[in-house]
Amino acid sequence: MDSGQLAWLMIATALVLLMTPGVAFFYGGLVKAKSVVSMMMMSFGALGLVAVLWVLFGFSMSAVNSTWSFSGNPFADFALSATTADDPTGEATIGVAFGATFAIITVALISGAIADRAKFGSWMVFVALWGTLVYFPVAAWVWGGGWIYNLGSVMFPDSGVEVIDWAGGTAVHINAGAAALALAIVLGKRVGFAKTINKPHNVPLVMLGGALLWFGWFGFNAGLTVAPLGEDGNLQTGLIIINTMVCPAAAILGWIIAEKLKNGKATSVGAVSGAVAGLVAITPACANLEPIWAILLGLIVGVACALAVDLKWKLGYDDSLDVVGVHLVGGFIGTVYLGFFAIDTGLFMGGGVQQLVVQLIGALATLVYSFVVALILGFAIQKTIGFRVKNEDEIAGIDVSVHGEEGYSFEPNEQLTR
Repeated sequence: MDSGQLAWLMIATALVLLMTPGVAFFYGGLVKAKSVVSMMMMSFGALGLVAVLWVLFGFSMSAVNSTWSFSGNPFADFALSATTADDPTGEATIGVAFGATFAIITVALISGAIADRAKFGSWMVFVALWGTLVYFPVAAWVWGGGWIYNLGSVMFPDSGVEVIDWAGGTAVHINAGAAALALAIVLGKRVGFAKTINKPHNVPLVMLGGALLWFGWFGFNAGLTVAPLGEDGNLQTGLIIINTMVCPAAAILGWIIAEKLKNGKATSVGAVSGAVAGLVAITPACANLEPIWAILLGLIVGVACALAVDLKWKLGYDDSLDVVGVHLVGGFIGTVYLGFFAIDTGLFMGGGVQQLVVQLIGALATLVYSFVVALILGFAIQKTIGFRVKNEDEIAGIDVSVHGEEGYSFEPNEQLTR
């Protein structure tokens, strides 16, 4: 990389890292006032723990030497001893940091499904185990030379078709959404589970979090477009940027139209949720869709996710902040949509059915694996150290009982009352 490319990767790393505090604000505004500290701490706890685990052994696990390996050797580059010893320009080390930000936000996303009722210590145990057993290996399968990466060449030799997942429809969003569904089942419903329980305590905080996410998402999707001039990576940058703008924009429209028809009002929380749904859907597809099809994807996913968030009331699982309805559904749609509209290889773009087949297999395999492992881990934690707080603590608000803090203090300032 030249100095400009290196600088862009540094900036993109900072942008993606900012997305996890963005998740904290977004989720924090959606919960009740007495749980906002707990909700935001789950994101910051994930940031602290996953970053350390990634440097220690996660990066080593995220690339494999053979197609069917489960993961890389966690001790092959423990604490980046080999990377830093042979990286005079710092390019490889910055790449490691960029990868860490993806691992961090993937885990943080899961927390929204168990808002208002999870023990922080138990959450941190889950973060360590799920990151090690699910995210790090799946990252290797999708991006590190593993079986999903090579699925097209294995199933359809000489076709040129491969699973398309530019920035994480499978490894990030389906992965996190499936784990979120599993934990929602393990922890059960909140006390007083009903539609009225979902009222956000701070809508401006939600909007701020959504804005930070969209801002950071340009680094998320375009961060690795650092190939030398004239190579495909650099030429894709403009397409990625415009798709990252227009797909969530269209998803806002899709969501608020569906919301207006369904409930009679278009809300600000609906608008920002639509934007996030569009960002989720365009994540795997941003480099492989013409803008017109990115707009159509946004409209589809905006409507679909606006309807999908109501499934929890019908099916009886308490996904507190709609991680399943937005990330699992949006990530799945965005991944499979490429089978129809991917440039050159999509079914409706001059290709055959091969692209659709490999997209479906990659998406479903990630969903099933993440769900099963998260379910086992969640039940194991619940049966041993306990995952859910006591009902009385949940009703009172878990900020004080779990963290000894309050998000908002309404007591008069002692100095001002003297």
